[in-house]
Amino acid sequence: MGFFVTTLIFLVVGIIASLCARICCNRGPSANLLHLTLIITATVCCWMMWAIVYLSQMKPLIVPILNESE
Repeated sequence: MGFFVTTLIFLVVGIIASLCARICCNRGPSANLLHLTLIITATVCCWMMWAIVYLSQMKPLIVPILNESE
């Protein structure tokens, strides 16, 4: 459940940032496309970094080795 909720949060933040850039920085179609591309790229990269870290904690590659003497 945490994965999907946070994914939705990233989606909402990306949409809000896109709308803010569209409203605040309206300087022509070329600049608007550049701003939108940068916002979408940043949002997707941040989400992927978070998703990789989150999912890697579910099944770690290195498993702790327990000693029988402890």
